[in-house]
Amino acid sequence: MSTSEADLLTDFIRRETELVAPPLVPEIPLHLATEVTPLWEATEATLARNGMPPPYWAFAWVGGQAVARYVLDHGDMVAGRRVLDLAAGCGVAAIAAALKGASAEVADIDSFALEAARLNARVNGVSVTPIADDLLAAPPFAIPWDMILAGDVCYEKPMAERMMRFLRAAAADGRTVWLADPGRSYLPKDGLEELARYVVPCSRDLEDADEKTVRIFRVRG
Repeated sequence: MSTSEADLLTDFIRRETELVAPPLVPEIPLHLATEVTPLWEATEATLARNGMPPPYWAFAWVGGQAVARYVLDHGDMVAGRRVLDLAAGCGVAAIAAALKGASAEVADIDSFALEAARLNARVNGVSVTPIADDLLAAPPFAIPWDMILAGDVCYEKPMAERMMRFLRAAAADGRTVWLADPGRSYLPKDGLEELARYVVPCSRDLEDADEKTVRIFRVRG
């Protein structure tokens, strides 16, 4: 990403969002949207093109909050480790890991998400390293991270299949993999060890209920 594009995204995020404390992780303020449709329209107008991906980065999704909460509550398991927040969105899980002493990286194919995660990390006094590559599309490679975090990634069948293939490969390679899921349709039925449950308040603009029960799993190889 060029410096000028990064500046454009930074200015947009600051202008179109507010600093909000998510309900399950109030100790991590984030640049978040207050409405869905106006932000989506503004995103397309800012980059002067249609077909922009939905602004997932502008919301603290319940899965991301839950995995961040679990990280904060089990900081001894991430301290000193190299941690990847995969499909990071706003970066809340990576920020939680960084707050607990991890070297945190955020991977997302949306440039807005990477910039939002960087800004959110700065607000919280930590830093995260962005990865713009689509790791799920890459051929098999040596996985450099000690731990991989994935919050709410089983909402579409193709996405869930690609994601679980990557996560299982990482687990089989000896990496710690934590997955958060609020009951999405394409969550696998096996190969998961439940670690915790959280009830997370949410908006009906994003979900079909006022709160969702989110389970944290350890993925087995």
